[in-house]
Amino acid sequence: MGIQSTLLAVCLYRIVNGFNFLDQKQIRKVERRSMQQNFDESAFSPALQRNNQLLGGSDTNMVTADGLPLQTAPCCIKVVGVGGGGGNAVNRMVETAIEGVEFWALNTDAQALSRSLAPNTMNIGRETTRGLGAGGAPAVGEAAAEESRAEIAAAMAGADMVFVTAGMGGGTGSGAAPIVAGIAKDMGALTVGVVTKPFGFEGRKRQTQAMEAIRNLQEAVDTLIVVSNDRLLEIVPEGTPVSNAFLVADDILRQGVVGISDIIVKAGLINVDFADVRAIMADAGTALMGIGQGKGKGRAVEAAIAATACPLLDSPIRHAKAVVFNIVGGPDLSLQEIQEAADIVYDTVERDANVIFGASIDDNMGSDVSVTVLATGFKLDMADVLNDDVTKSQKEKTVLPMSPQQSVEPAPGLSPAPAAVEVAPTPAPPAETTGGGGKKRSSFLKRLGRR
Repeated sequence: MGIQSTLLAVCLYRIVNGFNFLDQKQIRKVERRSMQQNFDESAFSPALQRNNQLLGGSDTNMVTADGLPLQTAPCCIKVVGVGGGGGNAVNRMVETAIEGVEFWALNTDAQALSRSLAPNTMNIGRETTRGLGAGGAPAVGEAAAEESRAEIAAAMAGADMVFVTAGMGGGTGSGAAPIVAGIAKDMGALTVGVVTKPFGFEGRKRQTQAMEAIRNLQEAVDTLIVVSNDRLLEIVPEGTPVSNAFLVADDILRQGVVGISDIIVKAGLINVDFADVRAIMADAGTALMGIGQGKGKGRAVEAAIAATACPLLDSPIRHAKAVVFNIVGGPDLSLQEIQEAADIVYDTVERDANVIFGASIDDNMGSDVSVTVLATGFKLDMADVLNDDVTKSQKEKTVLPMSPQQSVEPAPGLSPAPAAVEVAPTPAPPAETTGGGGKKRSSFLKRLGRR
């Protein structure tokens, strides 16, 4: 459980796109509602409108031209950690104070749940497990979730978007996560799974259980992001303490969640609508995520290149049919830098790909620029997702620093977490990566065959 527990705190960072327009009849309907002085504000609840629509709707419902409920309230995002690994990932996110997100920890182990930092917890399957855990059996975890189905549904009520995070291979995470995700999706929430695969040395049984659980989860979510624990062996340098390596993994998962949630709920230089996120991620299948960070001259281009060549990407991003990316920098982030980073992503993907992006200022970034890319629409089957082989293009190493705001105090006796962690994207030629953004961009496009 300890090995799986920490690879889950950053895999979700950027997504949103779209406006839905009302026809004249619906506009008049909205106008009539707006003139009522004593209206019931609950009518504007996204979840209530969605439920009314599922029940057949009525003339009093406000809907868009394509039949979706009119979003008038802030987007409700919930992150649910299932099992030990998912719960620890949520703990990392709670520690870093992600804005605009409601956290839940679900577990069959009451003792582990008592140590959770999540403001909302649920001991599922109390009759099934008596609070003693699933014993590494996914069937027990599944039965526990089924027993607590009504409670889980109540917890998911009102959510527009739900992230389900878990460590695959154990009992509760493997068995209960697909049930939790299915409940959220059936209730109308855009549902994203963010999970880890176990290390190879954890044994064949755990690997087999993980593969089956990932298949089940893929059928229950709109979008699935899978991070391989074995990739840690390629991301961190030799000699890195185990505790610090897991912190790096957590930060990757955390950045994923923050990237997506920030682009939706946080005011930024360039904002995206939740409808855009749904357009990209609804029923998207497998998604891949890349994270890059840049410093100094040409920092935005450096970050964008690192994100599009990140070792977390099991398939070249250029094959994606839809991409969401987010650019975050300090107060000195310029419009030109945003343009340069965006150009890298646009020039990397197919010309007909649906691309949306956001940009925001974070004082904690200092002089750094971070780019997170989420790519969907790949023609991948689960055999590709479950394959842990590292491509030959990922043998050379470069540096991907942890976010400045994510410095975590090490446990007593351990050395501090490294300020920079080696990863293995395909680097641009050294002679051309020391100059400004223009040189880096030109070199990058040459490698893509675009110039």
